[in-house]
Amino acid sequence: MALSGKVETEIEIQASGAKFYNIFRKQLEHLPNIATEVHGGKVHEGDWENIGSVKHWEYTIEGRKQSAKAKIENIDDDNKIIIYSFFDGDVSENYKSLKAILQVIHKEHGGGIVKWTYEYEKLKEEIAGSSPDSYLDFAVKLIKDIDSHLVKE
Repeated sequence: MALSGKVETEIEIQASGAKFYNIFRKQLEHLPNIATEVHGGKVHEGDWENIGSVKHWEYTIEGRKQSAKAKIENIDDDNKIIIYSFFDGDVSENYKSLKAILQVIHKEHGGGIVKWTYEYEKLKEEIAGSSPDSYLDFAVKLIKDIDSHLVKE
C-alpha cells in the first residue's frame, strides 16, 4: 500500500439527505447517543459547527478504543460537503495527515447518498494503527447508525 492515497465509499440511505447532513452540520454533539462506535465527543476549540472548530472524539475501530481530534476545515452547505482533518491521539502516531470528506446527496423521491472519502498520508509504509480501510469501515458503520436513527424518528 502506498504512503499516501484515498479510500472512499458511497452508501445509499433511507433518511432524507437534508436530515442526514444536518446531523453533521448542526447536531454533531449527539453522535455518541446515535452511533455505537462513538463513545464521546467534546469541543476542544471553538464550537460544534463552525470552520476552525476542533472536537476531541473517542471511538472504536477494529475493536480497539481510540481517540483523536477533528478540525472542521471547510463547509459547503450548498453542495452538502464538510471536510475534517484528524490529528493527535492514535491518528498522529501513524499518519502525517488524515482528512475526511463527507458529501450528502439528496434524492428527489426520498433518501439520499452519502459519499465518504479519506485522504491520507502515512508516516511510514507499515503502520501499527488502524489502516485507511479500517477508518472507512468505521465510517460505513457510522453512516448506517445515523440512517437507522433518523428513519426511526
